[in-house]
Amino acid sequence: MPRVTTQPQLPSAPRPAGDEVAALVEQARAGRTDAWARLYQLFFAPIFRHIRYLAGDHAAVEDLVQEAFARALVSLGTFDGRSSFSTWLHGIALNVVRNHWRASASTQTAHHRLEAMHTVRDAASHGDVDRTHLAKERAKVVYAVLAGMPEHLREAFVLRDLEGLPPHEAAAQLGISPGNLAVRATRARQRLRAELEAMGWLSPLEDAS
Repeated sequence: MPRVTTQPQLPSAPRPAGDEVAALVEQARAGRTDAWARLYQLFFAPIFRHIRYLAGDHAAVEDLVQEAFARALVSLGTFDGRSSFSTWLHGIALNVVRNHWRASASTQTAHHRLEAMHTVRDAASHGDVDRTHLAKERAKVVYAVLAGMPEHLREAFVLRDLEGLPPHEAAAQLGISPGNLAVRATRARQRLRAELEAMGWLSPLEDAS
């Protein structure tokens, strides 16, 4: 299944050193607002990317990012260091997006799914369609289909195929083994292909790998 990009890439920030992060976390736990501000600066870009891929909803991304950091700040006292601060923060972001998906599960989701499908079909029927616009509409269709998937399959597909995380990292974020992750991602790909074929958007003979 081809990778779907819905937003422009953020500039990559240097990976913060573990010692620096640990020191900042301890200072932030002690009430140092400047330390928390520095943690926010260090992790904003990766958390933004993480939520952007998981949510697939451009309008909601910034609000979800702010909610994730707000929850992290409130819960900072519960961080016990068993995992890295980055893994802990990504886990909070994942839970925020899970709640977002659950709140969005309604007949409105089905409406948007059909709307996106027809938009892409109409655009594809015109030879002069803007390729960037078509790519964006294509992403809407993929996320509309993902909205109907079980949560565990959707998350495995998004982390591996859309965000492109290494298997061990994606598995750690979901709290499962790499083997379990591979099974979920494969099932998600199969379901996505079947849905797109049923919509007439993919040919049964077309290679989606």
